[in-house]
Amino acid sequence: MAVIYEDLLKGKQHVHFIGIGGSGMFPLAQILHDKGYFITGSDNNETDTLALVRGLGIPVHLGHDPKNIEGADLVVYTAAIMKDNPELLAAKASNATVIERSVLLGVISRQYPNAVCICGTHGKTTSTAMLTQLLLDCGADPTAVIGGKLRSIGGNGRVGKSETFVCESCEYVDTFLKLSPDVSVVLNIDRDHLEYFKNLENIIRSFNAFNKMASKMVIVNGDDENSMRSLDGVTVPILTFGTKEGLDYTAENIAVERGVFYQYDLCHREETLCRIRLGVPGRHNVLNSLAVCVAALQCGVTPAQLEEHLPHFGGAGRRFEFLGEVNGFTVADDYAHHPAELEATLKVATQMGYNKVWAVFQPFTFSRTSILLDDFARVLQIADRAVITAIMGAREINTYGIHAKDLADKVPGSVQLDTFPEVADYLLAHVEPGDLVLTLGCGDVYKIDKLLLGEKKN
Repeated sequence: MAVIYEDLLKGKQHVHFIGIGGSGMFPLAQILHDKGYFITGSDNNETDTLALVRGLGIPVHLGHDPKNIEGADLVVYTAAIMKDNPELLAAKASNATVIERSVLLGVISRQYPNAVCICGTHGKTTSTAMLTQLLLDCGADPTAVIGGKLRSIGGNGRVGKSETFVCESCEYVDTFLKLSPDVSVVLNIDRDHLEYFKNLENIIRSFNAFNKMASKMVIVNGDDENSMRSLDGVTVPILTFGTKEGLDYTAENIAVERGVFYQYDLCHREETLCRIRLGVPGRHNVLNSLAVCVAALQCGVTPAQLEEHLPHFGGAGRRFEFLGEVNGFTVADDYAHHPAELEATLKVATQMGYNKVWAVFQPFTFSRTSILLDDFARVLQIADRAVITAIMGAREINTYGIHAKDLADKVPGSVQLDTFPEVADYLLAHVEPGDLVLTLGCGDVYKIDKLLLGEKKN
């Protein structure tokens, strides 16, 4: 049925989410739940997110069945849902309005006069969570949609009473072009989702279209050539950040504490505004935090507040998240699923003083694994040991003929095991006290951590 998007929520009472456990779906469900809509959902796999959903009192069905959508007058699905999904087919045959999640996110973004949309190939979740936490700590009351869990808000999303909407904005299949950004924050642009974009030029073109939609300002990484190329035709004010000379906001006098935690002077042209100390590890978070500082300043945060509150941000869920210890070794988890992200995360891990770093990687999608195979093989060798699980195909069929063993064969000394129990048993038998086990990937590889921490050797 035809949809007038701006009136999408008018008269709606029951909203059903197909794939409610997804990182992009849960925050939308949270927001509509907080606004008083009756929410139901379904998903294929039991996850930590589904536990959070149920904790809000939202009924969740495990598995997809046409009966699950009964009574819904709005059905929301993700781009990862297959076209033959039984709930999706039933919804389209019903009188319900049926939309992809990015359409709903776009509608929500237009309800706020100050939509700060954070985009980029890497660092979106950390930066969106950092800005949300910072605004909350400074007494602001933003609405937020984050791709990972932020402990202080009890999930991925929240409804605030201010005019500010902080939104993680993903370029996958151009979904962020359905948003209405007032402020676009561009962290970086890299080769990813090539099964859709085909090449880097198309990715830059998509970001350029997004930047030209910004109604107030574009904040962009001046250190990143691809990001700067996405500014062609932008007519709103542009603020640049980075470490190069001549940018609007720069990090000067960069220093490192405890090997992995960075600090720097935040400068605006020739003026030093404050000293920034980060509570999240890694050199890459200097640029992420710079972007957040510039965006926060535009939202009314003062330099003194930046200096006071930024050190308290300890990261979003599944972003170098320490989970516990077993048998004398440490277990941590990270969402990294692109070679550039793996490289940044593993470099941080190797500087933390552990005896050995074990990278336990779950490749995500056949297309990304195939196209970036050599890059994955190169960066996994940063770790002392690599264990590679089966590829999580997610939304794809393996038309590439790629298998996890193909990656393992390119990583000397690596081990390839398909199932999580096999991986956990192998780690418990081989990892030694003082080592770090770091699970990596955007799928459900974190379940290995649960197996490890739920078992103890005698």
